[in-house]
This record gives sequence, structure tokens and C-alpha cells, in this order.
Amino acid sequence: MQILEQLGFALGLASIAGVNLYLTVLITGLLVHFDLLHLADKYHDMAVLGHPWVLGVAAVMFVLEFFADKVPWLDSLWDSVHTFIRPIGGALLGMQALGSLPPHMQVIAGLLAGGAALTTHTAKAGTRLLINHSPEPASNIVASVAEDVAVVGGSALIFSHPVVALVVFSALLLVLWLLLPKVFRLLGRTFQMIREKWRSLRHRPIGATPAS
Repeated sequence: MQILEQLGFALGLASIAGVNLYLTVLITGLLVHFDLLHLADKYHDMAVLGHPWVLGVAAVMFVLEFFADKVPWLDSLWDSVHTFIRPIGGALLGMQALGSLPPHMQVIAGLLAGGAALTTHTAKAGTRLLINHSPEPASNIVASVAEDVAVVGGSALIFSHPVVALVVFSALLLVLWLLLPKVFRLLGRTFQMIREKWRSLRHRPIGATPAS
């Protein structure tokens, strides 16, 4: 049961880190700092998340992301910058949750945790690109708030029922792996339409009005 709990911690934290790394670190760090999360010996590496400097940086970055994530296209730019940051952060969180492991297992755990974070990050970024084509900004705000709520709810599940979290996040990742090819195809068609529209505008004679 212990190994299942550790895997639940690792996979769960890595997965939600792919959606919002800074909020994940902030929640975990606050629980550790205020002794609301009683760390067993196998989780002693996670104690560093409760350090005031870690909490301060995570809080500042979360506030920046909170606002950037609700502005159309700025959210996609933010996601692009975090394409490498979130998977690396997810890998580090997963390795800390697993505790002390032999070197070869640390590498394997890091790759799996990073892959989980990359999967959820890709799903988030791809969905946001599709939402950004909507003419109204409310959908971005709704999506951003829903993602933050999902991270908070996911954190509660991870720390209260890690074995259940292992099952839930494993199923979620499986579903995302099945859906992502369809999302990529839809994004490809969307970008093709944008390129064609841009090409038609660029070659339109000056002063000409688009056909109705």
C-alpha cells in the first residue's frame, strides 16, 4: 500500500503541475509549512516546498499566471513559455514525492512524471488555443478559473486519498492520450484556415472590400 500511496502522490502532483505548476507548489508548500500535511519519513524531501522563499516565489508567479491566464492569446504565449518549465517542475515534484530511490529508478520516475506533466500541459495549451478563436473573452476566464479549481480539487484528492488519486489520474492521462491526436488535428485545420485568410487579405488589392 505504501508504494501505491507514493505513486499516487507522484503521479497526481506531476499531472496537476502540468496545468498550474505554481499553484501546485503553493498549495503543497502551505500545507507543509503550517504542518497541515504531516510528512512521513518517505516524504521528507517534500519539506523543502514549505520554505518561505519557495512559498514567496510560488505565490508571486501564481499571481502573474492568474492574470495572464485570463487574457486571450496572452494565455497561449504564457503556455508556450512554460512548455519546458511545467514538465520539468512536474518531474521534480514527482521525484520528491517518491522519496529516496536508486539512481536508475530516479531517472525512470523523473521521465514518467515529466511525461504526465507534459501531457496535461499539452491538453491545457491546446484547449486554450481553440478557445482563443472565440470572439468573446469570457470563455478564457471561465476556462482559467475551472483549471484553478481543478488543481485545488486535485490537490485535496491527492493528499487525502493518494491511492484513489493514482487511479483517477491514471485514467485521466489515458483519456488525454486518446484525445490529444484529435485536438492536434483540429488545431492543424484551424491554423490552416488562419493562414488561408491571412494570405487572401495580403493579396487583396488596396481599397478593395471583402466579398459579402
